[in-house]
Amino acid sequence: MARNPAPFRLERFLAKYEFNAQYLLCSSDCESMTMQELLAMADQGTLERWHNLKLGYTESQGLPALRSAIASLYDKVQPEHVVVCVPEEGVYLTMQVLLQRGDRVVCTYPGYQSLFELADSIGCSTSHWEPQVSPSGRLEFKLQDALSLIQPGTKLVVVNFPHNPTGATLSARDWEALIKRCQEVDAWLFSDEMYKFLELPPGKPLPSAVDCYNKAVSLCGLSKSWGLPGLRVGWVACRDQQLMQQVLMLKDYTTICSSAPSEVSQWEYNPEECTVC
Repeated sequence: MARNPAPFRLERFLAKYEFNAQYLLCSSDCESMTMQELLAMADQGTLERWHNLKLGYTESQGLPALRSAIASLYDKVQPEHVVVCVPEEGVYLTMQVLLQRGDRVVCTYPGYQSLFELADSIGCSTSHWEPQVSPSGRLEFKLQDALSLIQPGTKLVVVNFPHNPTGATLSARDWEALIKRCQEVDAWLFSDEMYKFLELPPGKPLPSAVDCYNKAVSLCGLSKSWGLPGLRVGWVACRDQQLMQQVLMLKDYTTICSSAPSEVSQWEYNPEECTVC
């Protein structure tokens, strides 16, 4: 039976302690940039856009120039495949559009609560793909565990690599096999890629899910790897236009559109040219 989502335990904890504790050792984001540091990266044209910005409503799907810049981070994504939103909003909108009571969902676990709690609250049957301790003592997600969980009839597979909180990720070979399994059972794939470029040890990131599968949704934003959580702007990308239109229609009931200053600030920052962490 559908219900309201349970209280978000991590966010309630942070609401109580994050801005009061003398030392904060539980953050999952990099040291945040200052506005002055961000504006120093802008070219003259972008600075003019910033100084002349009108504080009116923005386009629901996102600033076209920003969506073009986001699309350039991928191999197969076009601007029309991108919806700009608050990252958490991207999780909520996608889950609400895709899932119905009784759907079967497989999700990496533990993790950010909304990745599995929203499915639970809708009334889905959720299975957890949990990491195992390797001989070296590291926590690793075993491909075979996922393959045994992703059965015919699975509606959605939810993954988060690099994984929060373990830092675990998959090999390129296992990632390809996981996507192949989703294709075999015709399951949607929701890939939380907020920690992309923070791989430990440092290495080449996995290809984005949206570039690998036409029923994949990639979530990303500047909150984690790029140290700009205060902008509160991220995006979801998917090559299925019908899904993107449904997400946009539901967004009319959440934020409607993004903050104009945040969109321009995000557009002026080129992640490919900067190393924040």
